[in-house]
Amino acid sequence: CLLQIFISLSISLLHKKLSMDLLTPLIFLLLLLSPFSLSDAGSIGVNYGRISDELPSAFKVVQLLKSQGITRVKIFDADPSVLKALSGSGIKVTVDLPNELLFSAAKRTSFAVSWVKRNVAAYHPSTQIESIAVGNEVFVDTHNTTSFLIPAMRNIHKALMSFNLHSDIKISSPLALSALQNSYPSSSGSFRPELIDSVIKPMLDFLRETGSRLMINVYPFFAYEGNSDVIPLDYALLRENPGMVDSGNGLRYFNLFDAQIDAVFAAMSALKYDDIEIIVTETGWPSKGDENEVGATLGKVRISGEILLG
Repeated sequence: CLLQIFISLSISLLHKKLSMDLLTPLIFLLLLLSPFSLSDAGSIGVNYGRISDELPSAFKVVQLLKSQGITRVKIFDADPSVLKALSGSGIKVTVDLPNELLFSAAKRTSFAVSWVKRNVAAYHPSTQIESIAVGNEVFVDTHNTTSFLIPAMRNIHKALMSFNLHSDIKISSPLALSALQNSYPSSSGSFRPELIDSVIKPMLDFLRETGSRLMINVYPFFAYEGNSDVIPLDYALLRENPGMVDSGNGLRYFNLFDAQIDAVFAAMSALKYDDIEIIVTETGWPSKGDENEVGATLGKVRISGEILLG
């Protein structure tokens, strides 16, 4: 089925089944944020997840995206049917090199070249591929792929250079907020110590060298679920509330989403990488969860709009 959700940001999105057993649709964003001002948001898009039953064809999905004015989409692989359907649509696309391919991309330049040739160069520019997500939330991957991430990113970049696509297509890797050691208050944001020298700094160096942005997946739900006794629901859901003051920087935050993003900015600034922009590649709120998952209900996901099922 398709799920259309219209919220205060006027986002239309697609049904996705979660691996965390919530089996629920979520709101997803591709939101560009400047390190200097959250008001500089550049654009909003959706993630196109296809782990579900009775999905519409890629062509119908593209028509839906166009009808709702969606100008960016991220897919979790480089599926040919999707990339073909997006051809000529004017929608900018982020493709993904899955975690299970990180080892091969890191160890063999020839594999990276072959992957880029088959999944990127074969479609661009008719399909407007603007970025490649190398892996997804690699630090929480149970298959221990972290050590392959930076070499894979660099090999994919070399492959783009071989096709003269490195100026048009940027490379990053979406991070889960679990990469942070501290996130509250926002001003104390810091990365996990064991990741800093081995992967965080090398990644940020690479992003700076290539003019790319840091991709992060930001889910206020997870923070609320574990701290529902101290985090007001309206604050977590971006609804009207009195806000919460950061004891470190004195800023008043009126929603958890902004506070979490600022924690990442603070972590980057602490390492002297405050010149790198951020893209929020996933966010959302589950519409159904288990009994112990506080706030994961259809009513909570309404936020400030209406839900249309069809």
